Amino acid sequence: MSFPITLTVNGSAREILLDDPRVTLLDLLRERLDLTGSKKGCDRGQCGACTVLVDGRRVNSCLALAVSLDGAEVVTIEGLASGGELHPVQAAFLAHDGFQCGFCTPGQIMSAVGLLREGHAGDDPERVREGMSGNLCRCGAYQGITEAVLAAQGATARREDAA
Repeated sequence: MSFPITLTVNGSAREILLDDPRVTLLDLLRERLDLTGSKKGCDRGQCGACTVLVDGRRVNSCLALAVSLDGAEVVTIEGLASGGELHPVQAAFLAHDGFQCGFCTPGQIMSAVGLLREGHAGDDPERVREGMSGNLCRCGAYQGITEAVLAAQGATARREDAA
């Protein structure tokens, strides 16, 4: 039995035929759509390396069944930049050394974008750390990540207002 779904992935409508209803969004993205930016870290929803945006909300894609997302809009790290210009959160991560080895960086960035869209960051580093607590960094780049999220707030709001 096959399961047809339609997803809008990074702005492109995709019709996908799933052979197994147990395929996760992460596996679909990485193995079928060749979008390998989202990482398979723990495969249990504990590390956040697989974070993507689904209909504007942060989702651990290793826990989401693709078949349950029929009709959804998915944004991955590959779809964040616009016209060759980095998203403000991506630029802030570079400017504030918000990464070291880089493995968790796509999930950290996508979570930060979601956090800022949700309006939960404020100007308090502790609120940012709490809001990003579902994303782990084995290298310990948390200070740079927090600074990047705080720095990106104004630029992100301006970019979304212009869109």
